[in-house]
Amino acid sequence: MYDTPITASILQGALELEGTTAGILPHRLPAWARAQCADPQLAMVEAQPSGVRLRFRTAATVIELDALRTRRVYAGAPPQPDGVYDLMVDGKLAAQASIDGGNLLTVDMMAGTMRTDTGAPGTLRFDGLPAHVKDVEIWLPHNERTELVALRSDAPIVPAPDPGRKVWLHHGSSISHGSGAASPTGTWPALAASLAGVDLVNLGFGGSALLDPFAARTMRDTPADVVSIKIGINLVNLDLMRMRAFGPAVHGFLDTVREGHPHTPLLLVSPILCPIHEETPGPGALDMAALAEGRLRFRATGDPAERAAGKLTLVSIREELARIVRQRAAGDPHLYYLDGLALYSEADAVALPLPDALHPDAATHRLIGERFAGMVFGEGGAFGGN
Repeated sequence: MYDTPITASILQGALELEGTTAGILPHRLPAWARAQCADPQLAMVEAQPSGVRLRFRTAATVIELDALRTRRVYAGAPPQPDGVYDLMVDGKLAAQASIDGGNLLTVDMMAGTMRTDTGAPGTLRFDGLPAHVKDVEIWLPHNERTELVALRSDAPIVPAPDPGRKVWLHHGSSISHGSGAASPTGTWPALAASLAGVDLVNLGFGGSALLDPFAARTMRDTPADVVSIKIGINLVNLDLMRMRAFGPAVHGFLDTVREGHPHTPLLLVSPILCPIHEETPGPGALDMAALAEGRLRFRATGDPAERAAGKLTLVSIREELARIVRQRAAGDPHLYYLDGLALYSEADAVALPLPDALHPDAATHRLIGERFAGMVFGEGGAFGGN
């Protein structure tokens, strides 16, 4: 077997690689950005490699990957499914598998605590692959922190040549991160990127799309041909700010991104439908009645009357984002707006309700990804022809 060092030359979608005692940990935020926020939620989700994939060329028929996963469970709720690795061969899904062992992160949302029980790395094995030279991608689990320990094969591995695709840089919440998707290539951004033929850099962070300045500076400094920002749901369910702060914060975020991408097509996307927060402010909370039945479900705890005092709802956020884009359009002809209800609406919720009242399921991720690809990357879309 051939041992191949895991380096940036064969890893895409990560902004930084950290050496750990186990191996290599891909990060989706650089160290300087991580140092500016002590939130354990952000630390957890940015190290979950949504959109990160090994990419190389090989004639190998057997490929093995040793990795140390950190699996997340919620106290009192059913276990989360194991993270899935998607094997792509010459652009087509060829196999899926999961890794055993690893660490266990227990999140107690009522107590606001996290506990980690340590474990050992596991091994992923793909065999029976075609013997000809091929381009291989191994998409890492979008919902498990993954430390890459070793990569082996029965033939040499070399970096795949640059396919010359455009780079799409996207930032959003857990919905963009992929919560509820069945596998890493099944998140809506990964689906949209595949349909559009672009390379994805996914800065979707569960619970953490909060107009943070370090996120804007990270986007500013990350090369991209097209850029999108999907914002809103986390601001409501964390009850983070009022309308007085929201508008200027959006302007500041866009100003910072524009410093590094002055003429790049830039799309601002408002929230998809989330019935519990359409007219009701946050904060969001666990539905304790559902949890008592072993189900994970969320609810809104605010008072709709508080919108008059500036509390944010999804309806008010959509109105303000549309207004901001109209205001800036005269001086920024490459700035676009997409109403999230065009991706998932009341009519869609009848056929495909949000299982936990907050996150889409696998079928809805596909619906959103297909619609985004057609509306945004298709002819006449914000990124069409770019």
